[in-house]
Amino acid sequence: MSAHSNHEPVGVALIGAGMIAESHIRALSAIGHARLEVVVSRRPSKAGHLAEFYSGPAPEFTSDLSKVTENPKIQVVIVATPPSVRIDLISALAKAGKHVLLEKPIARTVAEAETVVEICEQAGVTLGILFQHRMRAPSIAAAGYVAGGRLGALGHVDIAVPLWRDQSYYDELGRGTYARDGGGVLITQAIHTLDLALSLTGPVTSVQAMTATSPLHQMEAEDFAVAGLRFACGAVGSLVANTATYPHGLEVITLHFEHGSLRLDKERLDLDWRDGGRESDDFEAVQPIHKFVWHQGVIEDFLNSIQNGTAPMVTGREALSVHQLIEAIEVSSREARQVKIPAQ
Repeated sequence: MSAHSNHEPVGVALIGAGMIAESHIRALSAIGHARLEVVVSRRPSKAGHLAEFYSGPAPEFTSDLSKVTENPKIQVVIVATPPSVRIDLISALAKAGKHVLLEKPIARTVAEAETVVEICEQAGVTLGILFQHRMRAPSIAAAGYVAGGRLGALGHVDIAVPLWRDQSYYDELGRGTYARDGGGVLITQAIHTLDLALSLTGPVTSVQAMTATSPLHQMEAEDFAVAGLRFACGAVGSLVANTATYPHGLEVITLHFEHGSLRLDKERLDLDWRDGGRESDDFEAVQPIHKFVWHQGVIEDFLNSIQNGTAPMVTGREALSVHQLIEAIEVSSREARQVKIPAQ
């Protein structure tokens, strides 16, 4: 039973009516202790169709942020805007005492992300980051194996993000630019897999990397990145991420431990023990129309954290680690040198 069963529904607003908005609205529709009050969009007349994905009373669609900041029924705001408009927006929300659940990335740069985190901390509001890959069944199972300790010390990490995006994806105004998105495949796509990997391995301490834009895309930022990684636990590893792999491949994390190796993707977890034993878990595939269940898990966790006064699954400050890793990869490539990442 939900921790909210004895509470009134939490009033929620959604800011941003782009391609991810449907997942948020479907998720909120499935959560009995949340009530979607307002959707803020630059063009509310074009966002109204999203109401069909919500089972409760239709929310108000508006371009007026004060309909959120001045509404006492709204406690939580989900922000799903491009990262270029985050600081001013979150300043207004924090000043109004609204708790913020933020779509990745926090912001375009580490400096901007730190500013967002500090704004919320100083205002005393909770900031959570929506890294829904942590809510996948194989991810939860992998975390259990790692925490159990039977695998022993971690020695080697492989992170693969072989994705495809057609040129039409990057033809949208601002997409794949530093001014709007803060970068390319690293901060927009691979950030999910990197966050999940860090939750299992612990922090990276240094990187040696190369990024590039392949001939397959016309865009400002990178669609390809490769990096060698050193971890605080003593392990070494590699990352290969791109949006130039056709057909679209699976994002895979492979962790090689002292006593066995663990491989996970979005639907499967394989564990090969050094003594020859093998454990495999196939999880029911989540159909595209039902992918909102991962968002639902993160939103429910965030609502519970607000009601219970606990930290959400991924706090803003915790999420700075993946931003620091991405920025270190970019600096390493640009300056052709190893980059060390300071400990948090």
